[in-house]
Amino acid sequence: MKTFLICFALLCAFPTLAFGAFLSVIPETPVQGDMVMVILKGTDIPSIKSLTFAGKKVGMFLYQSEPTVLIPVDLGARAGKYQLIATLFGGQTLQKTVTVIPRPQRTALLGIPDKLGGNTKVAQTNLVTILARENAVLSKIKATLPPWWGSPFLFPLGQPEVIDAYGYSRSTGSYLISHKGTDFRADAGTPVLAVNNGVVGLVREFTIYGKTVGIDHGGGVASLSMHLSQINVTEGQKVTRGQTIGLSGDSGYALGPHLHLSIRIGGISIDPMTFFSLFGTHLF
Repeated sequence: MKTFLICFALLCAFPTLAFGAFLSVIPETPVQGDMVMVILKGTDIPSIKSLTFAGKKVGMFLYQSEPTVLIPVDLGARAGKYQLIATLFGGQTLQKTVTVIPRPQRTALLGIPDKLGGNTKVAQTNLVTILARENAVLSKIKATLPPWWGSPFLFPLGQPEVIDAYGYSRSTGSYLISHKGTDFRADAGTPVLAVNNGVVGLVREFTIYGKTVGIDHGGGVASLSMHLSQINVTEGQKVTRGQTIGLSGDSGYALGPHLHLSIRIGGISIDPMTFFSLFGTHLF
C-alpha cells in the first residue's frame, strides 16, 4: 500500500512522465548556417528539467501542443558531432547526436557602387568598418521566446525568385564578406510582406543595409527586410502575416533593386530557404 502511494504521488507530480518520450530532430544532419527544429514528443514543458545543445542550455516554447526548440547553426560553426540532451524530472534522459555538415565554399566578386565610394581601398576599409557597426545594431534586435505565430511562414514577396543565395563569400577588394541572407528579385516599389505575425523591433536606414525593417516573430525568430525604398511600419507596431511593411528598392549597398531577407534565430543568421522549407505546410 505504501509503495502504491509513493508511485501515485510521483505520477501526480509528473503527469506526463512517459517512458515513451523521445526527441524528434529535423534535420539530424544540418549544414553550416542551417537550423534544427527539435520537438519533445510524449512529454510537456513542466516535465522537462533542462535541454542542452553542445553543452549550452536552450529555451523551449509550446508549439502545436508540444515542447519545441529552434536551434541555429552558425555559418562559421565547426563541422562535426554535437550532443542534444534533454533531462526530465524523475531522471529520464533523452539524447540525440546532431552532425553538422560543412557548407560548400563559394566566392564571388562584388564591386562597391559609386554612392559608397566606388572600388577604392579607402571605400573598402570604410565599408567593413561601417558594416561592423551596423551589425552591432542588428545584434540587439530582440526575439522573444513565446511565438506570435501559429501559421506557416510566408515568403516576403508574392512571386519569390532567388537571385542570390545564403552562405557564400563576397570578395570586395581585399575583404571577404559572408552573405547571410537571401536576395530575391524585386523591381523597385514591389510590396514587401511580413513573413508572419510579430512586433516591429527595428526601423532604421543604414549606410550598408539601407532602409531596414526588423520584426520579432517570437519563438526566437526575427526577420530583417533590407534595401527598401519605403518603410510602411513603425517600431513597436504589431503586424500580421502578409501585411505590407514596405516597398523594395536599392537603398544602401545594392547594385540594383532587390529584397535582401535575413532570418535570425537567437541572434544568429541562418539560411532563410532552409527555414521556409522546415516551416512549410507539411508541418502544420
